[in-house]
Order: sequence, then structure tokens, then C-alpha cells
Amino acid sequence: MTVTVKITFDLPPPDTPVRAIRQSLSDYTRLPHDAFKLIHAGALINDDNAPISAYSLHENSVIALIGATDPRHAPQAQSERSIVTSIQTELHALRTSLRPDLDSFLADPTNQKEHLRLGELLLQALLRLDGIATEPASEEVRKERKDAVREVQDMLDRLDNAWAAQRS
Repeated sequence: MTVTVKITFDLPPPDTPVRAIRQSLSDYTRLPHDAFKLIHAGALINDDNAPISAYSLHENSVIALIGATDPRHAPQAQSERSIVTSIQTELHALRTSLRPDLDSFLADPTNQKEHLRLGELLLQALLRLDGIATEPASEEVRKERKDAVREVQDMLDRLDNAWAAQRS
């Protein structure tokens, strides 16, 4: 079962450390601050001491909050080949089922419901890719997932840019 929860909050000044956002989310969700990961634009926000500007966070940024896996309940390690296959399967599904809808939307970016639907599906794909365990894995596996995240993020950027352009 998949659940998506959206939280809107005021972004602090650009020089504010990331830990302030993590603490706010921890307070709001009542999760320990180390019980979740933060992802922005396909990148893991992993330095709580860095300013939020280091991660290009700005007004209307989308940050994914992913619950950390309890190692006691982690599945058995997968082989590198099966990890790569999981990544490629996710991308293939997106390319065949979602890209045609995205291309149609880009040709006529006026349907708000379609914009929201496609955005949600792309964000879910990013979360699924993030959920694919890459440890222990080779540099090839990490590169494969990084490339897949970039491709999905590019689709999301194209979607949002087309929507923004038609609204202006």
C-alpha cells in the first residue's frame, strides 16, 4: 500500500542549516529526526549542517520524506544484477506507460488535473527508485540508479516547466 502526504511550510532563509527543516518535520510528524531521509531533486539531503541553499531549496521546492529502514527488518541483500534489473524495470514501466501521457500533456499543457496526476506518478516513481536498496553494491549499480533518478527528474521538470509556461 502506498500513501502520499503533502506538508506545506514556510521555507526559512537560505543560510539556515538543513537541520532546522529536519527538526520542523520531526516535530510535525513526531518521528525522531534520524528516522527519515530527505530527498530533493533526486539528491539525498544528508548534511544537516549545510545551509538549505546548498541543496538548491527555494520557494515551491518539493522535498520527499522517506522513512529510514530498520536494519532488523531489512530484506536479504539482492545481487547486483537483480538490483539493476529492478531499476531498469521501473524505468521501462515509466517509458511505456507514462511517457506517452507526458508527451501528450507537453503538446497541450492546459489540463490541471492531468498535470497533478502526472506529477504525482513521477514523484511516486522517484520514491520507488529511492527505495531500491543499492547497498552493498558496485559503482555500476549506484550509477544506474542515479541515471534513472535523473531521467525521472527530467520528466518532472519538463512537466512543471510546460505548466508554468502556459500559465504565464
